[in-house]
Amino acid sequence: MQTNQTLSLPSMGCGTWAWGNQLLWGYNESMDDQLQQVFNLCVSNGVTLFDTGDSYGTGRLNGRSESLLGKFAKEYQGLNQNNICIATKLAAYPWRWTRKSIISACNASAKRLGKNVDLVQMHWSTANYAPWQEVGLLDGLADLYAQGLVKGVGLSNYGTKRLLWVHKKFQERGIPIKTLQVQYSLLSTYPVTELGLKDVCDDLGIKLIAYSPLALGLLTGKFAENGKFPKGVRGFLFKQILPGIKGVLGTLKEIAEQRNKTMSQVAINWCICKGAIPIPGAKSLEQAQQNISALGWLLSDGEVTELDSAAAKSEKKMVQNIFQTK
Repeated sequence: MQTNQTLSLPSMGCGTWAWGNQLLWGYNESMDDQLQQVFNLCVSNGVTLFDTGDSYGTGRLNGRSESLLGKFAKEYQGLNQNNICIATKLAAYPWRWTRKSIISACNASAKRLGKNVDLVQMHWSTANYAPWQEVGLLDGLADLYAQGLVKGVGLSNYGTKRLLWVHKKFQERGIPIKTLQVQYSLLSTYPVTELGLKDVCDDLGIKLIAYSPLALGLLTGKFAENGKFPKGVRGFLFKQILPGIKGVLGTLKEIAEQRNKTMSQVAINWCICKGAIPIPGAKSLEQAQQNISALGWLLSDGEVTELDSAAAKSEKKMVQNIFQTK
């Protein structure tokens, strides 16, 4: 077995779901130069973790996010260059069910990236609908680490029960689980408050990654009930949720004004204070700079409690991922 190099994870990463996704995020190829600049700005500021997935990108642009990241990482030269960590998630497609299918999937990702995947994650658990399928997938995931093809393995959208089951399985082979990624924000506290995932992760030495820390943009304060909504699915969701989250947005706004920060920065910082690594997305330099300014300071315990309380009282929550297991 090859020795696996260690993975160093920063206190915040960058999600790249939008890089290649036309359907939800309106991506087009003319954005690539700007995305390269976003990448460079993030890395030079210590945001060295980039989260992607082999299903990111729509239509003929499938895998586009990985291809772009591979190109950007290759062209970047400068500060923190050696700390770049590209984490990809392999989809549990119905036609993938053998350990070989996962190894092939990871090899295909590596080809798009032009280098080995640093952190490979199972995109979701099939426990809710085809538990038998998962055994082969997880064996393949463990094989990737055992063969030294990746520096670390992680899971995504797994709940406590399923995580403990996988942990036991991996422990028998001496394979450590490095990260667990769940939808975690002020509008989606469920994985931590109800499933108790943070405590379990702490016990097992697993780092919790918070995806969608701004709840698809709802927590930025940019959208109002009677204002303009984003197009498509996001707009539809926002119309339903916005009227019920006034308390959360009000508390966020108040703290942001006192701190001379933006609402987004406070929402991201809350995740950091909770011991998670948030991975907000960024499509423009302005958004990336906004996210970066969530670093280098921390909310007080009192402010965190205030936000927790507003989140607990909120009439509306973010829709949970259908694949999230218990």
